[in-house]
Amino acid sequence: MNDLYLVWKNLFRKPLRTVLLIISIFIAFLIFGLLVGVNVALNRATETGSASNRMVVANKINFTESLPIAYLNRIATIPGVTAATHQSWFGAYFRDPAQSRFVGFAVDPGSYTAIFADQIRLGPGEREAFIRERSGVIVGRSLANQYGWRVGQTIPISSDIYFRPDGSRSWDMKVVGIFDGAKPTDPTNALYFNYDYLNEIRPFGRDTVGTISVLTASPDINDQVAKAIDATFANSPFETSTVDEKTFSRAFLKQAGDLNFIITMVVAAAFAAILMIVGTTLVSAVRERTKEIGVMKTLGFPGPRVLRMVLGESLLLSGLGGLLGLGVAALALNGLSRSPIGETFGALSMTAPVAAAGMGLALLLGLVTGLAPALSALRMNIIDALGRR
Repeated sequence: MNDLYLVWKNLFRKPLRTVLLIISIFIAFLIFGLLVGVNVALNRATETGSASNRMVVANKINFTESLPIAYLNRIATIPGVTAATHQSWFGAYFRDPAQSRFVGFAVDPGSYTAIFADQIRLGPGEREAFIRERSGVIVGRSLANQYGWRVGQTIPISSDIYFRPDGSRSWDMKVVGIFDGAKPTDPTNALYFNYDYLNEIRPFGRDTVGTISVLTASPDINDQVAKAIDATFANSPFETSTVDEKTFSRAFLKQAGDLNFIITMVVAAAFAAILMIVGTTLVSAVRERTKEIGVMKTLGFPGPRVLRMVLGESLLLSGLGGLLGLGVAALALNGLSRSPIGETFGALSMTAPVAAAGMGLALLLGLVTGLAPALSALRMNIIDALGRR
């Protein structure tokens, strides 16, 4: 009879209690795996989807405030700027605003597809059709597949920001192209349409844009160009804030909340609760086996061996719960990555560093919760153990 067999038998001597503890640990690690997996995917999308020499000019107050479109030509003449374009958030949805929201921007077709050629790959003739067609729209492949849209089809796209003079929020757009990303894992759940089509019809905010994207001659002069742009519009009614695209993307994500802080707090709360539950239960379990431990020591089991066995129960318990939680989280992330919802986050998966960190936490949880009862078993006196009622 080896120690592992004894550890297993002692752990499942009360199967219901053990199963409930494993479920508690499972839920904690499921939350950990899902939240960290999504956060890693978002950070990866921010890193890989940003060009080092691409910058974003936004209103200094907040990027939700608009800028005059006239700024575009002035920015294009600043030394170090090689190209510039603009984009305006549309607040797009298809039919049902509660179920079908997606990324939608009003852009200048020619300059935007040129500057973002690394993110928008169109088929032959589709870029020319987008430039030519006033009400044309290009749609990401995953979005087109989701709704069954095809090239040549006219689709009604609604906005929760803009409306037409008659009060309607629906804008008829003709699909002139379906684009792919640079890599198979790049999100393609967005659409882009002609800014002039929006600007000539909307009853408010004419001749303004959301942000302006700028290409610089080299990433080394980004700071210099940013300072020159912001100095150009200093003390004007629409002052600007210019940052590199990666920094802007991170700021955009933080509008939904500081994900790193949220994940830390949620995981910390879950593990604190599990720590108290598992720790208290294991202490009670050792107290229940006081006489058994006394008998084991009488039969010649040394104190360190008893300590290893009690600690092994805790490690096995947390290891099983952690492994199950991380495993189900990996399956859930893989399923989400293939769904329309997953397109928002890019490639969702359980990465090796996340899995390793999760198992490390499981072992740490086992050590922390099992240390007190293990030390109690180590120090237990045979006479006291056998005499305890």
